[in-house]
Amino acid sequence: MPTTYLDFEKPIAELETKIAELESLSENGDGPSISDELKKLKDKAARQLKETYSSLTPWRKTQVARHPERPHFSDYIEHLFDDFQELAGDRVYGNDEAVIGGLATFRGQSVVVIGHEKGRTTESRLRHNFGMAHPEGYRKAVRLMDLADKFKLPVLSFVDTAGAFPGKAGEERGQAEAIARSTERCLTLNVPMVSLIIGEGGSGGAIAIAAANKVLMMEHSIYSVISPEGCASILYRNSAKARDAAEAMRITSEDLHKLKIVDAVVKEPVGGAHRDPEKAVSQAGKAIEKALSELEGMSASELRRQRRDRFYAIGREGLN
Repeated sequence: MPTTYLDFEKPIAELETKIAELESLSENGDGPSISDELKKLKDKAARQLKETYSSLTPWRKTQVARHPERPHFSDYIEHLFDDFQELAGDRVYGNDEAVIGGLATFRGQSVVVIGHEKGRTTESRLRHNFGMAHPEGYRKAVRLMDLADKFKLPVLSFVDTAGAFPGKAGEERGQAEAIARSTERCLTLNVPMVSLIIGEGGSGGAIAIAAANKVLMMEHSIYSVISPEGCASILYRNSAKARDAAEAMRITSEDLHKLKIVDAVVKEPVGGAHRDPEKAVSQAGKAIEKALSELEGMSASELRRQRRDRFYAIGREGLN
């Protein structure tokens, strides 16, 4: 049971609060037998949760993708990888903790793993800059991809960012060039690359580590050229119309799969990944393993060609 409920989850929150109160009374022996009432409430809450999450609007999916208790990259590292060894710094300016990466073992195979980390507490969010990378974060990603190419290791990337850091410091240090170089390096890799959108996939800050052979998406994540709020500010001159922008932008996993922008959608537990993080991460691991197996045996030239053709094809189909 989450500690934070989204605005549209209010009826579920009320039911689950009542369930918790009754369970407490039952455990303390402070009331009559309430097992039948508990069962009815639990069944009702389960139905309400399933119905709510079976018909989420794009804006509600955006809220779920940003849920503070949703699994972060650090959770995927902990549960999917063995022997993770972080490699820090871009060898040019410094170390950006909005992007974490290093060497690890996945299902018995050595890999290079890269991802955005938002942080969970106030202190860690500030340290990781809410997952919004500076140029050195993307230059670190390029350094890690160079390493993967040198030692013929597959690259796994995990995307969770509202976008690259938009401030003056980033621009002064070459943000646009760093994003372009990182995107280019993804496309020129001679080894398999699989990317997973785990929360928000915002703009060039996302695609800089997601121009992969296989792009997967968690069911309640989003992937877009700009945030709904940013889009609303530009198109409607009113950021309060973010809900309308989200509807128009086709940012959900279902839409993007139909448009062939992502290759597969990873189902989440009922109620979102934040309700059962371990199960969600486990499902993601299975999907990544499957995607890697589909790339097994391909030559370097075949991998580059597949990646190129995949991205050139975007926009040609599925728009009707």
